[in-house]
Amino acid sequence: MAVEANSDGEPDCVTRARRYAALGEPSRLAVVDALVLGDASPGELTALVGLPTNLMAHHLRVLDEAGLIRRVRSEGDRRRSYVQLRLDDPEVAALLGGAPAHADATRVVFVCTRNSARSQLAAAAWSRISEVPATSAGTHPAERVHPLAVAAGLRNGLLVGRAQPQQLADVVEPGDLLVAVCDSAHEQLSGSTSAAVPPRWLHWSVPDPVRIGTNEAFETAFDVLRARVTHLASAMSGAR
Repeated sequence: MAVEANSDGEPDCVTRARRYAALGEPSRLAVVDALVLGDASPGELTALVGLPTNLMAHHLRVLDEAGLIRRVRSEGDRRRSYVQLRLDDPEVAALLGGAPAHADATRVVFVCTRNSARSQLAAAAWSRISEVPATSAGTHPAERVHPLAVAAGLRNGLLVGRAQPQQLADVVEPGDLLVAVCDSAHEQLSGSTSAAVPPRWLHWSVPDPVRIGTNEAFETAFDVLRARVTHLASAMSGAR
């Protein structure tokens, strides 16, 4: 029987073995667990897992070479990069275990800078599949929802744009789980000392479709958001 090869030309069993080996070290498994629901910078991971910087760099290199993670450049602070699991690879997703699922969150608030595209699409996608309430807000809200976000919602059977963009400080409540769906919003939240901001949030590094301004870019952003919304909703539901 022929052995299937992956896109790099090596047998799939070799790729799987490398991934299992990478996850066989407790510190690397802790890093992966920290990334199951959200993205993080190497510095954030160092603080979360409690490893020295040099060891974190080594473990991230091993996970990267095993095809378990990718690094993406921040669209906000270009000096930053974020680490994210390759959840779009079904084999990677199948290897992941459980993670803290924020089962006690009373509401999910999706946040981006302008509250005109990604956060609106994420909240609409969430409301279709979860009974947990959701809304969206911005750190610097626009005057209206972007027309291409409205159009992307309609193509996917969602009504987007019925609510005007709103300021995060006017929306956030105790018990909320914030999900920053853009790098700039996450970086602003990370530097915030306001008591109005809950001490917990997730970060999804989703490229801004407004920068490109095409229907295709909005569809790509929506596909990423829908997959991550589904993953988070499943984790929260499974923990209740």
